[in-house]
This record gives sequence, C-alpha cells and structure tokens, in this order.
Amino acid sequence: MNATTYGLDIAKSVFQLYWVDPESGEVFNRRFSRDQLIRFLGKREPGRVALEACSGAHWWARKIVSLGHQAILLHAKYVRPFVQTNKTDAADARAIWTAAQQPGMRTVAIKSEAQQAILSLHRIRSGLVDTRTRQVNQIRGLLGEYGLHFRYGRKALMNELRARIAEIEQTVPPLIWRALQRQMAHLRQLETDITEAERENLNWMKADPDAQTLATINGIGPLTATATVGVMGSPDAFRSGRIFAASLGLVPAQTGSGGKIRLGHISKRGDPYLRKLFIHGARIVVTRSKQRPEWVEELLKRRPVNVVIVALANKMARTAWALLAHGQTYDRQHVSARPRASGPQSAESI
Repeated sequence: MNATTYGLDIAKSVFQLYWVDPESGEVFNRRFSRDQLIRFLGKREPGRVALEACSGAHWWARKIVSLGHQAILLHAKYVRPFVQTNKTDAADARAIWTAAQQPGMRTVAIKSEAQQAILSLHRIRSGLVDTRTRQVNQIRGLLGEYGLHFRYGRKALMNELRARIAEIEQTVPPLIWRALQRQMAHLRQLETDITEAERENLNWMKADPDAQTLATINGIGPLTATATVGVMGSPDAFRSGRIFAASLGLVPAQTGSGGKIRLGHISKRGDPYLRKLFIHGARIVVTRSKQRPEWVEELLKRRPVNVVIVALANKMARTAWALLAHGQTYDRQHVSARPRASGPQSAESI
C-alpha cells in the first residue's frame, strides 16, 4: 500500500490539508484548527506530510514526525508555480501537495530545537546591533546640528562623548541634553545585551562539536560557526559543498538561451545573514591576514578584491560542508584532488 501524501498549508490558527486517497482516488481539502489537525494526524496511518519552510514550519515538522509521519519541508519559491488559481489556503495546500510529487524536488532540512535556538539568538543579537547603529547615527546627527563634530566610527564616537561631556552639556539646550543622557544610557544597555548574547553564543559553540570544527577554518569565528550549523540543519540535505555554497547565493547567477550561458553577479539566494558572515570573514582574511592562501594571492593579481573575497567565501562554505559531511577536521595544507576515472578512455574523451 502506498503511503498517503498530504499537502499542509500552515498559519497561526487555520490549517488547510489536501490529500488524495491512494485506494479510492477521492480528493480531500479540509480546514482544521491547531488541535484538530494534531488529533487528525495522530489517528492517520503513517504518510508523507509536505509543507512550506516558513515561520513555525520546523516546529510543525518535528511535531509531525513525533506523530509517526514523514515531514517534508519545501521552499516556498518552488511551491508558488503550482498555484493554478487565485492564492487561497485551499489552492496553496493543493500546490504544496503537487510540488511534493515532483521528482528531484529539493527539500529543506528540518532543524532541531537547539539549532532553532541558536538562530534565534543570532536574530536577537542582529536586531540589537541594528538598533545600536541607528541610535549612534542619530546622536551623531543631532549633535552635528549644534556644531559638534566627532570622528568616524562607533567606538570613536562613544569615547569622544565621554571625554567631551562638559562641552556637550554647555552647547546643546537643556531639553536635548536630558534626552541625550537617556539615549546614552540606552546605548550602554545595548552594549551589555550584545556582549551577553555573544557570550551565550560562545558557550553554545563550546558545547557543540560541529561548531567547534567549523571555528578552526581560517576566516570563520564563533558567530559564523554557530550560524552555519543552525542554517545548514543537516549536511545530508546538500549533495555537495558546491550545492551548499549555491544555496547561500555565493555563486554567479546564470542566464542562458540557445546553448549560450552567461554568468553575472552572485545570485544572493538563501540566507542573507549567513552569506554576510561568510563574506565578512573572507574580507578579513583577504585584507588583513598575513598568511593568505597562495591561490588568493594569485587571484588578486588579475581580479578585483571583491571578486576574490566572494571566491574565498565560497571556498569557506564548501569547506564547512565537507568537514561536517565527512566528519573530518580542518587541515590548512589539504589539497583537494578529483578521483581518476576508472576504466579505459574512449577516443572521444582524449
């Protein structure tokens, strides 16, 4: 007996489930509440439940697995072409079911609770950093309105604010001065919160063997290591390191017609946060490291710096996948080599 495939469209309180009975061929497209859906799936025979990899999808995937079914996460971009009519919950559930039937359809690895937790910590820290940047720029702009100018950079500004506190108090109106004092106190609290988030991230890395392995790669620090483990989910979800790098948008976009393919800028697909971390790490290696790889030195002689940085970021992502997929440790002197083809070569291949 073939297992039933379900297409599940999830939301906050309304859930649409589409399936076709494998014996009778009868089509079902039903709406459930949260509790109703859990009870319904708990009573059904084990099957395949496909849903989009959106907010809450990983929790639902783990819940579906605990109920005895196989959960399949699909990228929303691959589901959208199968919506044949207007976009509704029923149409979306049917599109998810149809997409899950396609051969070779790519899936998203289900994240564990620990992986979701570390990614949530990254999002919290990223939001705190963005808030700190906005507030520093606002303070700099407001004080500039009163003829007070400071050196560029966040740390330089904070140091000057403390050193020139008496000058600022005498220059700006009392109303603005009181507001600035509150803003600077908020900045100090933001610094404390960011430091605490980074400390918790470091502690998580020390407890996770995969993150520790990735942190040994040149250009990858605690933030990039833990974010990679969280975003990747499982290395088995990618056929190769090249596929993983492509999933992060670190490969050229391709357009082609008539057998001619053109390569453009990087595709910028996938998680922009992790891609940014890889590129920042590669930039440090290219611009500041005293022991750059030889191939980087050679590439810098003929290509722009930013192209070399993205190439190194691509290499770092592929190396990260290889270490986790094969359970190896990082070797700076390792030279990859393709295996030779077995058997005699034909005349056409020579």
